[in-house]
Amino acid sequence: MASPHVKDLTDANFQSEVLQSDKLTLVDFWATWCAPCREEHPVLVDFARRKLVPIYGLNYKDTRPAGMGFLTQLGNPYEASLFDGDGRVGIDYGVYGVPETFVIDKQGVIRHKHVGALTPEVLQQKIEPLLKELNA
Repeated sequence: MASPHVKDLTDANFQSEVLQSDKLTLVDFWATWCAPCREEHPVLVDFARRKLVPIYGLNYKDTRPAGMGFLTQLGNPYEASLFDGDGRVGIDYGVYGVPETFVIDKQGVIRHKHVGALTPEVLQQKIEPLLKELNA
């Protein structure tokens, strides 16, 4: 599990580091005010420990101190974090609520969008098989 003091990405270097990284990534839009995000958080922390794919977090329409406090208190599954206070990055992704999680392939193409809280079943039945397929 990553430290709560991971690097904070800007929108510009998020685009270059995550979307043009030549690696599979999971991008998770979340907020401290979101009850389903709190439900999914322990699932993400457990999933991150398995190191199957880097997970990047986008703290959506929140305050940065609240987001960092959340990660410090509950654990930080994210490789790096971006603060999307005004929701502009979310608009680019078509986010209309949180949590939303995206699987992005090695070419930077969104291959799967999951709306709602991730569960162990969703990870096992949808996300992990897709990761294996994309890594083949």
